[in-house]
Amino acid sequence: MTEIQRFQSYHIESKIKLTEQHRLQLVSCFEKPGKAPNGILSGRAAVSKIQLKDIGPVVVKNYTRGGVIRHFNRNTYLKFSRYRCQSEYELLLFLDQLGVSVPQPIAFGYQGSLFYHAWLVTREIQNASTLAEFSRQNPDKIRTMMQKLARQLGILIENHIHHVDLHPGNVLVDDHNNLFIIDFDKAQTTPQNRHKLQKKYIRRWQRAVLKYKLPTVLNNIVDL
Repeated sequence: MTEIQRFQSYHIESKIKLTEQHRLQLVSCFEKPGKAPNGILSGRAAVSKIQLKDIGPVVVKNYTRGGVIRHFNRNTYLKFSRYRCQSEYELLLFLDQLGVSVPQPIAFGYQGSLFYHAWLVTREIQNASTLAEFSRQNPDKIRTMMQKLARQLGILIENHIHHVDLHPGNVLVDDHNNLFIIDFDKAQTTPQNRHKLQKKYIRRWQRAVLKYKLPTVLNNIVDL
């Protein structure tokens, strides 16, 4: 990991060599409110999409809070050991090495120290829909997608990685039928054995399928 560089009032880190123009583009994006994604189970994070010169289209996620607390504190966090954006960025690098299909991490940034705002920059998965949307639009292909997902989750489980909010809205499918798992914020390694972690994944997943009345074929996650 390279040294985190200070740029204006921000700290920006990347394994990719970022030019001053890249940093100016990112800071300009950080300073504007992102938009909440539309669609079924699309999450609460505010995101922006920009084109970084010589890098391509990227998604900038602004970490925001949910629940009642969002009415009092929308996007300020208290630092304990690591910045949330840094933890997710480094985990994505690690997951890519393991063979998990995740968006390529480009950079992370934060403003502040003890109290801070945070952003994560990843390469955009273009022309993608969530697995929730895909299951309704392409019922003939969903079983193949579930088999791909099962292989990806198998890697997570074997490496004791718990994606704490895995549901059909946090899985993307692009127009080439490639599948990606997103939103590893708060993900953690766990000492739990494979069976217990598998049950956690299944419970969380099936609860979302039931709540949002998604096609029951999505419950084939039990084949992990």
